Amino acid sequence: MPRPRLLLAVILLAQFVIPLSISGTAVALPGIASDLGSAPTPLQWVVNGFNVAFAVCTIIWGACSDRIGYTRSFRIGIVIAAAGGVISVLAPNIVVLDAGRVIAGIGSAAVLTGAAPILSHLFEGKAKAQAFALFGTINGLGLAAGPALSGLLLSAWGWRGIFAAHTIVLVLAFIGAARLPQLGRGATSLRELLDFSALKAPKFLAMTLVPVAGAVGFVTFLTYLPSALGAIHSLTAGVTGALMLTMTIPVLIAPVLVHRVMERSRITSNTIVAASFACLVVGGLGVLFLLRPDMPVAIGVAPMILLGLGFGLPLGFVDAEALAAVPAERAGAASGVINLFRIGSEAVFVAAYAAILAAVITSALPGTAGQLTASGAPGHPWAYQGGLVAAALTMIVIVAVLGIAFLALSRAADRKNVSLEEVETAH
Repeated sequence: MPRPRLLLAVILLAQFVIPLSISGTAVALPGIASDLGSAPTPLQWVVNGFNVAFAVCTIIWGACSDRIGYTRSFRIGIVIAAAGGVISVLAPNIVVLDAGRVIAGIGSAAVLTGAAPILSHLFEGKAKAQAFALFGTINGLGLAAGPALSGLLLSAWGWRGIFAAHTIVLVLAFIGAARLPQLGRGATSLRELLDFSALKAPKFLAMTLVPVAGAVGFVTFLTYLPSALGAIHSLTAGVTGALMLTMTIPVLIAPVLVHRVMERSRITSNTIVAASFACLVVGGLGVLFLLRPDMPVAIGVAPMILLGLGFGLPLGFVDAEALAAVPAERAGAASGVINLFRIGSEAVFVAAYAAILAAVITSALPGTAGQLTASGAPGHPWAYQGGLVAAALTMIVIVAVLGIAFLALSRAADRKNVSLEEVETAH
């Protein structure tokens, strides 16, 4: 049997493509529109097709991986995702490109839902915490770096080069995965396909809200801030990509620092999560009030850093904490549930953010000018800023509500644990 670290390396390699696809594809939309047409709905499905397919299929693959084995579903997912990448690269029109992104999303759901249970089976104790810390870091880094890396690929090889790079990485991951043993074969039933019983555990539900808040308060901003910087400050793609690194670097650093702090102190995961919610709310408000045509771009760096911290702080332990609250034999289905919430919320709220933004801008600026401004074209900075305020404020309010819900559920979980300890002591 190969060493666990080899499997971890393969998982991280395949996993890295998924967040890149989620947050980085929007950068390619202007080039795609130029080559394949700019009809709004098909163009938006280049982004949403992947996300929606991912969200819908993740719960299905979670249960299937319990039946056929985690490594097998992981391999199958890589093949399907790579096939979607090839279709995307060769797409002669927007409909075929949309189909390619949907297929890539279906395969990526299998990759992700297989990955977390494999880690749970391969590692124990401190090694498991470290593996999930790396897993979370790669996921967060891929999301945070998506716009910048996609921008570089776009500059070098055009929009097709973005999907070609994804496919190459998946092929390399498949070469590694093909040599790995079967892990996690178990029994399941069709009824369990939609088994959300894990959500009855307050701890699991509380931790499930954390990636949802990250999707609402970070991924939405990450996806559309490049457009905002172009529309409001007329920044070039290169400058925008460099500026977006201020959101990426905290995501890379935070999980590693949190892991060390939690090892050496009594700071709990709940405290870290509460701090992350605070960073998301304060950072979002900072972007809301500081990203304006009459203010320098540099003043917006501080809130962007806070957004990165808000997303990065809990990355290394959220999945591990959630899966620890359910029986080990249900790890696959539980992973499917938490990833359904994670990716589903990204798909829903990225689309909601875009819809609010476009509605406000086109209402203030009807016609072609409004549509171009909503896509990030410079020329009407105050119109775009008005849409940004409406969309961002909506996301901030939702994050605040999720934070309150997290605190309430965490307290309920703590009370439940205390009650169980008292019963065990009495016996």
